[in-house]
Amino acid sequence: MPLTAALFIDPGFAPDKNNPTGKGKDGRPLGKANRAFEYDSVTDKYVTFLLEEMIPLAESKGVKISKDAKRRAIAGASSGGICAFNAAWQRPDAFSKVFTTIGSFTNIRGGNKFPEMVLAEPKKDIRVYSQDGTHDLNNQHGSWPEANQKMADAWKAKGYDYQFVMGEGTHNPRHGAMLMPEALKWLWRDVR
Repeated sequence: MPLTAALFIDPGFAPDKNNPTGKGKDGRPLGKANRAFEYDSVTDKYVTFLLEEMIPLAESKGVKISKDAKRRAIAGASSGGICAFNAAWQRPDAFSKVFTTIGSFTNIRGGNKFPEMVLAEPKKDIRVYSQDGTHDLNNQHGSWPEANQKMADAWKAKGYDYQFVMGEGTHNPRHGAMLMPEALKWLWRDVR
């Protein structure tokens, strides 16, 4: 794997009428989290934010970031997992590698439609390493294990370069973190 810079971005918080700044006295965020809107929405808004605001900000601070999608990856867990895949899906010219763990490919904000979209649209130049657990969530939004299995089935049917690992875990980052070294080696296997 080549020398890599990583940007870690937390979701924003919406200010409320009682606190228009959205921050407490200590400067920490208050109010309703934007996580579901930013991460679970199947639109190009988040990847546009990354490409037009966050990456240029990092570059302005001296971080060198390749413009070549083959040398860029995006990763996330839970809602961040669907967000990572969505960013690459929307802009495969910007991100060609995805590491998604316990991805929320359920009906939170339309992510359950991704298997159909993958099957219906031309194959995109995206490589995916995906992980979930058989004891992951099953709630009003759907079953995470079933949703992740459907994604893997769609990637397989379309001939995507992917790996899918189904463990026995719950909705937590432990298994994904354990797999991360293997996932990074696999994702970057053709880049030096």
